[in-house]
Amino acid sequence: MIIRSKAPLRIGFAGGGSDVSPFSDLYGGAILNATLNMYAYATIIPRQDGKIVLNSVDRDVREEFDAEMEIEATGKLDLIKGIYNRVVREFSKKPLSFELTTHVDAPPGSGLGSSSTLVVTILGAFREWLNLPLGEYDMAHMAYQVEREDMQMAGGKQDQYAATFGGINFMEFYKDDKVIVNPLRIRTEVLDELAYNLILLNTNTSRFSSQIIKAQQDNVRNNLKSSVEAMHHIKEQARLMKEVLLKGELDRMGDILNLGWEYKQKMADNIVTGEILELYEQAMSAGASGGKISGAGGGGFMLFYCPGNSRHRVIKELRDKIVHIHRFEFTKTGLRSWKSE
Repeated sequence: MIIRSKAPLRIGFAGGGSDVSPFSDLYGGAILNATLNMYAYATIIPRQDGKIVLNSVDRDVREEFDAEMEIEATGKLDLIKGIYNRVVREFSKKPLSFELTTHVDAPPGSGLGSSSTLVVTILGAFREWLNLPLGEYDMAHMAYQVEREDMQMAGGKQDQYAATFGGINFMEFYKDDKVIVNPLRIRTEVLDELAYNLILLNTNTSRFSSQIIKAQQDNVRNNLKSSVEAMHHIKEQARLMKEVLLKGELDRMGDILNLGWEYKQKMADNIVTGEILELYEQAMSAGASGGKISGAGGGGFMLFYCPGNSRHRVIKELRDKIVHIHRFEFTKTGLRSWKSE
């Protein structure tokens, strides 16, 4: 028997960072995001020899060891080990023997939620294999617990819920890890026009999101006025973006993105580098009306809104900077899993 699962990566349109504690606990957060036809994949093949084999295809890392109740973190594939430990501790109550193979359509540090999406995907494969009693909110919350609590990885809450639910969602975050996912019903022609006018590109630079997120968290704890006020504006930006999409008023989207770009830089240091700033200015000069850096910032993917036929001029301009343009479509579904004999 083969068990497979897949979950989509996401782009955030607005509100990014307001889902990170302690801001979301103190003031509540709001984010608008959408899932793409870029995925994280997991395959589980049960074994009978008491061994565990972990294969990360895109990282070219393979580990094999005896099945135990808990796997020790060694610096390699520790996130996968944390998922296994949580599943054994809460559900199977005994060691599991299997081979797990994973790969993701975007590199780590992309800003597309690849790490959290992979956690959701692996949990989905275990749920399919072991018939675990986990609904959508349960899956997303457990993925959050594995990353933020078990593995002590800095970050927010949106990625796990986006990967699990899929589609375009307006998400609200409150204290005590309360999350409400509001799916948006957007007309097909609006989505088609939106996808056509958006450019997603890889800056070919890596970033350490944990450092940026930690700085953002410290700014909130220290009540740094400029940073906290910027986060409030970012949260309001998500509500404005929701209105734009529901009404189909896409001509306002670039201005809202550009407003978010200005406030994002005030949330913490090192969100925007000199190279990223140059890319942004070139895209705007070529005809984009707004854009954003995906995820915490510092590198990874960027998104630009290009009204009319300006996308062609923007792409031509940015290709001279040796960036990789990614074609994409929006997806309506989130985590999926299945068995194959």
